[in-house]
Amino acid sequence: MKRNSHLNRRSLLATTGVMIASPALLLAQTAQRPQAGADSDVQRNASAFITHEWQDHFDQLGRGIIIADTNTRTLQHWTTDGEMRIYPTSVPMTDELTRRGYTEIVEKREKPGWGPTPSMRERDPTLPAYVQGGDPRNPLGTRGMYLSWQYYLIHGTQDTRKIGRRSSSGCIGLYNEQVEEIYERAPVGTQVRVI
Repeated sequence: MKRNSHLNRRSLLATTGVMIASPALLLAQTAQRPQAGADSDVQRNASAFITHEWQDHFDQLGRGIIIADTNTRTLQHWTTDGEMRIYPTSVPMTDELTRRGYTEIVEKREKPGWGPTPSMRERDPTLPAYVQGGDPRNPLGTRGMYLSWQYYLIHGTQDTRKIGRRSSSGCIGLYNEQVEEIYERAPVGTQVRVI
């Protein structure tokens, strides 16, 4: 009799341990299992952002699509084959500096030079007249994609603290590594919508 009660206590302890550990084991297996047909790391990173469907803004992919959302401070880029990537951005400091609507990439430059716009010079007359591309003081970073709107670009930045903030004078800024990626994938003629 004494032997049976010892086994019962041991069985009870083992069963209780399994019951307590089961939810954690199940959760770990579920967290490590990638979704079918999806890159699980990309899904986890992208899920933190509100995303748009390109079909809600354009009739066709054409040469590619970029949607820059100034509210969520993100940029989504679709290639001609429909692959989409999402990036954090800096956006204009105020609504007055923000231009919204449809445009397209009309020119691309590596290490673009920068000159402040007339309104920037009015706000801050101490700004230099021009800064060469590659100069650490150049706010355009390593790549610039010029839009059909005068003075508006999608560009990199040397000051990574600006990403995720209202910090530009009208442009959409990205980390240099990410603007270089988009630069390679987005040809002139890529459709752009700023919302």
